[in-house]
Amino acid sequence: MPAGFAAAPTTAAPALYDCVVSHARTQPVRYSFRHRTYMWLVDLDALPGLPRPLRPLARFESRDHFDGTRPTLRAGLDAYLASQGVTPSDGKVLMLAHARVLGYVFNPLTLFWCFDRSGALRCVVAEVHNTYGQRHCYLLRTDGAARAETAKAFYVSPFFPVDGRYLMRLPVPGDRLDITVQLAREGGRPFTATLRGAHRPATPCALLRAAVRRPWSTAAVWAGIRRHGVRLYLRGLPVHPRPTHSPQEGIAP
Repeated sequence: MPAGFAAAPTTAAPALYDCVVSHARTQPVRYSFRHRTYMWLVDLDALPGLPRPLRPLARFESRDHFDGTRPTLRAGLDAYLASQGVTPSDGKVLMLAHARVLGYVFNPLTLFWCFDRSGALRCVVAEVHNTYGQRHCYLLRTDGAARAETAKAFYVSPFFPVDGRYLMRLPVPGDRLDITVQLAREGGRPFTATLRGAHRPATPCALLRAAVRRPWSTAAVWAGIRRHGVRLYLRGLPVHPRPTHSPQEGIAP
């Protein structure tokens, strides 16, 4: 395997990860929180087939990603890669995301690990959604330690302007999920987010248990972001105006 490339994981997909999401701010005030949720790891060419009564608890729809107009998630990813001058992946593509639950979905971060036919990792696509209904994708090349770096180009939190760089660690999920995203700005790293979890086979029983423990989980993520935003605002953090967003080719506005 060439240096700097990861092999496709042997962990079976689809899988569920019981996750802890942590956010920590150090500037201009210290503030942190943890939130429990669950996420799916799926193969875009073999999306999970669930019994009919469970389908409202987990749907994966192409309208929720990229430009939202393609017939499949794989087609949406391929169109985005082509718009970036990248030949679409000819191997497995793994997606880590929230599923649509009871008709609603919100994915702050969706990750796509794109492999070639030999099983080598070609690239990672990080799709970011903000709470204003906008999307943006980052095309990433990871090194041998699964690290990637890219300029911030999308308005996410109203308490940070669109500047700085993201430093990411994006190992392919296996028995454990361990993702880190840091915002680096002049003078330090004021924000760190981590996503950690344990692999569970995506059986109907496992999905039911997850749904009972975390009902309407994806809506809870959106509500949690809003709730913590209000707390930060009440602590006096200045709000940076949201700039005009120019949609990327292959991405919904």
